[in-house]
Amino acid sequence: MPLRGPPDERDADSLLAFGVVNLDKPPGPSAHQVAAWVRDATGQDRVAHGGTLDPKVTGCLPVLLGDAARAARVFDDAVKEYVAVLELHDRAPADFEAVLAEFEGDVYQKPPRKSAVKRQLRTRHIHALDVLERGDRRALLRVRCESGTYVRKLCHDLGLALGTGAHMGDLRRTATGTFDDAALVTMHDLVDALAFAEEGDEGPLREAVRPAERALAHLPRVTIAPSAAREVAEGAPVYAPGVLSTAPAEIGGATPEPGGLVACDTPDGAAVCLGTLAGDPDADAGTVVELERVLV
Repeated sequence: MPLRGPPDERDADSLLAFGVVNLDKPPGPSAHQVAAWVRDATGQDRVAHGGTLDPKVTGCLPVLLGDAARAARVFDDAVKEYVAVLELHDRAPADFEAVLAEFEGDVYQKPPRKSAVKRQLRTRHIHALDVLERGDRRALLRVRCESGTYVRKLCHDLGLALGTGAHMGDLRRTATGTFDDAALVTMHDLVDALAFAEEGDEGPLREAVRPAERALAHLPRVTIAPSAAREVAEGAPVYAPGVLSTAPAEIGGATPEPGGLVACDTPDGAAVCLGTLAGDPDADAGTVVELERVLV
């Protein structure tokens, strides 16, 4: 069975079959609709996106293409970052920033009525809540938060705590995990790149669609032999004799931890699977990685 080649040497068809687009979601359609447009434009049977965005919300929406959609779980716990307009119903009090600081840490939230999850009280963590600009009745906030945080509800609760009442105005997601708004791709960019590729110019497509390994760069790596990769493709776990080396995550530097999620690749950097570390990579025998998702 042939394995997927080195990420930087793949042709356009291979990129589309196992790639990721750091998409700039426009206002209007839902995240699901935008993902469907990407699926149809790229001719893939399956895509997966990195976290729901309401129709009016714009910004960072990583979309995994083809076989890479099997790795969508890497976005489940990804920290999200937003820029939001907080619309106050009265003049901001003198202790405005002090009140906002109280919301950093764990907060309780109940999902809104129009949500896809069960409406029960739950805890979400606010990593940072910064004021970028401020007027008498309006503030521009940067919110870095746990996945699944409702920024609209956060704005409502801020208004209650401030004693003014408030609601969320515009909202834009500026980061999803290790993807941010520094290199976003619009739908127009993607469609144009696909057209250029059909005419023989793959340069724009390589800018728009990155190898799917980019979505795994925050995970510790276990490099396995090609022979072991072929066994993994048939559903076998990663056994100790097939392990060549381990390495910290390319982004963030996380190291392999027992029971933690890891990405397995071949020596040329091609992703093979996601799994949990189940044994000592330096052992002579036994299971080292239990499979979560096979990517080949």
